[in-house]
Amino acid sequence: MEVRKKKEEAALVVEIAGRLDTTSYTVFEKEIEELVASDEKNIIIDLKEVDYVSSSGLRGLLIGLKKFKGAGRGFVLCGLTENVKEVFDIAGFSAIFTIYKDSREALEKLNDKE
Repeated sequence: MEVRKKKEEAALVVEIAGRLDTTSYTVFEKEIEELVASDEKNIIIDLKEVDYVSSSGLRGLLIGLKKFKGAGRGFVLCGLTENVKEVFDIAGFSAIFTIYKDSREALEKLNDKE
């Protein structure tokens, strides 16, 4: 798993590449903790380069969502591939997360809220 971050006006975009599974979970969990500890108001998790998400990956995303929402901050997803979207749909996570087509759309929506 590879993580890239880029600061945009309305949010920090976190691009993830590879697999979100048990082998990458501890690295991903550490990334989420660093994001929670940061002063970023909004986080966009871009999953366009993620080809597989296991239950461990879903758990990490859910932890991030709960911590950010609990602090009154934004945590949205974008760029779900068909495989990843199917996992989200089956697990019922599509109804829990705010999901956008891509980071551009997510940034536009976050800019509209400010």
